[in-house]
Amino acid sequence: MASYTHSRMRQGRDLVVDPQSHAGEVARFLNHVVRGPGRQDCWLWTGAIGSDGYGRFALRRGGWRQVGMVRPSRYALALALAGQPLPGEVRALHECDVTLCVRVVTEQELVAGVRPHVTAGTQRENMEQMVARGRGGGRPRLIARGAGLRARRERALALREAVRSGWDSAAVEEAMLGGQPRLW
Repeated sequence: MASYTHSRMRQGRDLVVDPQSHAGEVARFLNHVVRGPGRQDCWLWTGAIGSDGYGRFALRRGGWRQVGMVRPSRYALALALAGQPLPGEVRALHECDVTLCVRVVTEQELVAGVRPHVTAGTQRENMEQMVARGRGGGRPRLIARGAGLRARRERALALREAVRSGWDSAAVEEAMLGGQPRLW
């Protein structure tokens, strides 16, 4: 089975993140994560952001040679598996609708009432969720305001800036609203 361990990455490959053998990589990943103080808050990626508004994390396995890029939310899913492979066909779904969120909620947290953030799903589920929430995938007039590629990237950049020096609830809220005023 192909994995990200020693091969060039591309969509469809298994991802293995072993907390022991990849300890340095995991530490580098976690250095780019700011955890919200609230029980229901997202954990936000503060590293590189692509033109699509989703984060990017470079894997450097086998020395400093860069193996490839992976979305941080997918890396978080693999990390939660503690060394077991995350199959290549599994996608990271953002139940919280925050592209920079990397919070994978544990079973105990779910039982305790914490809402899901990043979950494992199929490409089909991802597309169905996207259409149902008006995030794109349909005709432009049917896409919710602020759900376009440019707006998504701008919102991601604003979110990253809002937490770069630690969680600032007011700045996070403003970034999430994307310049839209609150109703109450």
